[in-house]
Amino acid sequence: MAKRRIPGLSPNPMTNLIVTDIALRGAGRLARHFTEKTLLRTRYTKDDAEKVVEGRSMIQTLAAVAVARIATRSLPGAIIVGTGILGKTLLDRSKGKREARAEGEKQMRERMANAEK
Repeated sequence: MAKRRIPGLSPNPMTNLIVTDIALRGAGRLARHFTEKTLLRTRYTKDDAEKVVEGRSMIQTLAAVAVARIATRSLPGAIIVGTGILGKTLLDRSKGKREARAEGEKQMRERMANAEK
């Protein structure tokens, strides 16, 4: 059986796999930041949108990564995460628009303050 080569920068296939992983994660992060900033610019200034995206704490980042990993690894995980998102949405809607909006605005201001530190 002939060995097949993994194309890449190095003759070592593991190095090529690591380089590819780093490149994909970097591109994913850039795409995520671009999308978040674009969505936020519909309501906030460009500077404020950047502050919100950059003001995410390490705990918030790790929590988002963990939840995304749970959701993408299995169907039960996707169901659990989807149910949680639906529950949070229903909870916000039950509070009323004014109260939910005020809570969200407060959280946004806190993130903007974190970015300035």
